[in-house]
Amino acid sequence: KCTGMMTAGAGVPSVTSAQAIGQAVQFLGAKRIALATPYSPDAIGRAKRCYETKYGLEVVAMEGFDVNDSYAIGQMGPEHAHDAFKRIDTPEVEVLVVPGGNFPTMPSIAAWEQEFGKPVITTNQAALWAMRRIMKMDDKVPGGGRLLGG
Repeated sequence: KCTGMMTAGAGVPSVTSAQAIGQAVQFLGAKRIALATPYSPDAIGRAKRCYETKYGLEVVAMEGFDVNDSYAIGQMGPEHAHDAFKRIDTPEVEVLVVPGGNFPTMPSIAAWEQEFGKPVITTNQAALWAMRRIMKMDDKVPGGGRLLGG
């Protein structure tokens, strides 16, 4: 619904960040995810419902930092997500997901994947992946994690 309006308005294909994350998890063949996000409990609850109802995923763990100010989120360090992963990662988690486009985590993806032994998907990485698919670009992105082949 939303992307249809965006695509019609812009005249080019579009995708929301939530769609990109849901599609990326499906692309990796995973079902069980953990969420580490800067957002409030209400926002993370909505994200959980979205991923479960629209993408058939199971959110087995989640942690939010209750920050709603986009400037404050942009000032947060990636260690917040890393520390959350340490608390919420279990063997049943197949993918660690970091919703939050202004949360500067993309440079940490490769190291996190190595440390935790599973894919990590962030908002900006998933959005880049989704747009590259739309544009039929399939070259690898160094440091982009398993999703981007690097």
